Amino acid sequence: MTRRRRTAPPSPLPQRDGVDPVRVRLPGTGPWATVRDHLVARFPVGSDVVDGMFDAGLIVGADGRPVPAGAPCVPGLFVWFHRELPAEVPVPFPLEIVYRDEHIVVADKPHFLATTPRGSHVTQTALARLRRELGIPLLGAAHRLDRLTAGLVLFTVRPEERGAYQTLFRDRLIHKEYEAVAPHDPALALPRTVRNRIVKERGVLTAREVEGEPNALSRVELLDHRADGLARYRLVPGTGQTHQLRVHMSDLGVPILGDPLYPEVTGPVPAGDFRRPLQLLARAMEFTDPVTGARHRLRSGRTLAAWTSYGEWAAEDRTAGHCASDGRAAVDRTTADRAAAHRPPAPRTSGQ
Repeated sequence: MTRRRRTAPPSPLPQRDGVDPVRVRLPGTGPWATVRDHLVARFPVGSDVVDGMFDAGLIVGADGRPVPAGAPCVPGLFVWFHRELPAEVPVPFPLEIVYRDEHIVVADKPHFLATTPRGSHVTQTALARLRRELGIPLLGAAHRLDRLTAGLVLFTVRPEERGAYQTLFRDRLIHKEYEAVAPHDPALALPRTVRNRIVKERGVLTAREVEGEPNALSRVELLDHRADGLARYRLVPGTGQTHQLRVHMSDLGVPILGDPLYPEVTGPVPAGDFRRPLQLLARAMEFTDPVTGARHRLRSGRTLAAWTSYGEWAAEDRTAGHCASDGRAAVDRTTADRAAAHRPPAPRTSGQ
């Protein structure tokens, strides 16, 4: 007989700065006699921090009342608390709304803004900002864009409808187009479809190609090129592997401008350095709304700065305060990278 998983009750704590409280379901088995014992073992913040939260009444049960540190660790019960939010440098670019109705919100995300809270990016995320700015605390993300990628992201207004919209992405029922600026290689025959197998291991910055059945498919088309060695590309992903488009462009010998991971990992970027953004934009999406049946054709209004104003994008002395609304300007990493920023990089030998 299948055991039914216990449904979590609604949170007794409100959101803080657009961020949900942490919810913990106490485990069915384990060596922990008390709730405190389990939280100390589960969260590596130190027993003093956990004890301080209990003393301050910050850890609560489903009724909203503080849970005593010595409360028994009853399997299946839930507790909630707000984690201490990290100090974050505000991302100084607007988050535009492309479409909104009673079911969905489609936002035009700037570079450098994460889609959902994770790691050191919590309040400075598209989800948290939209919850605050639109006053929709139950807003959820139907999918995600990389923090460094700009463009269209779909959010759901009603939690009970989120699964229907996520299915669009899971079952490839949504047509997505991206735009990128990268070196022009006249020997690279385009359009073409790139197929390979990509794996992204937890804790490793980059994804990599491995032998095996292809799980990543991208169509690459040349939109335009010019005498300075740059080109503008349309990228149409057929699958949704992590970093897929960035890996495929690098494998073709034309890595996307501003990419800190492909083909080589560069040094860490200081917080608040919003220069030389990755020149990758989620330009368009088209889909039939699974709830209303309406046909949506949506486009980002952003431009890729390395194409429209390469000199400004590549300039070394630009600061966050001088960046335009699309996040244009440079990420200063290494001496070689700084030198390369002043000229379009030459393409590597092309290949699939």
